[in-house]
Amino acid sequence: MAFLGQFEYTLDAKNRLTIPAKFRDDFKGGAILSQEYEGCVSVWPAQDWDTYIEQALGGRDPLSPEARRMERLLHSSSFEVKLDGAGRVMLPPPLMAHGDLSKDVTVIGVRKRLEVWDRKRWSAEETEMNATAAESAQRLSGSRDTSS
Repeated sequence: MAFLGQFEYTLDAKNRLTIPAKFRDDFKGGAILSQEYEGCVSVWPAQDWDTYIEQALGGRDPLSPEARRMERLLHSSSFEVKLDGAGRVMLPPPLMAHGDLSKDVTVIGVRKRLEVWDRKRWSAEETEMNATAAESAQRLSGSRDTSS
């Protein structure tokens, strides 16, 4: 089942994030927190993280400098965590800085992971995505506009 939806939370004084209650069972085996390229933080169920890494890097030449750099980046910026009794995880300082996260965050479901965005940054990102959705869908579909 895919993670879906948006949820607004306020981080506590220890930078703990509440995982949406409906998704907590997916994180019983632990979670991996990692930086995403767009300036947010991802929260992966531990078992899905391994699959993602294998898909992203598994077929790459291990002697390739670029593949080794990506492997270093992905692993050095990731943290293994467990949910506490209240369904929260603590966001480490490097990830708080990477996501430029303030106390007010938006958690969004993105297929196999959750993403944590600073609420103001997410609002701007969502506005931009909505404004360009039709063009993006057309490019991704590979079709061409024949109305011209």
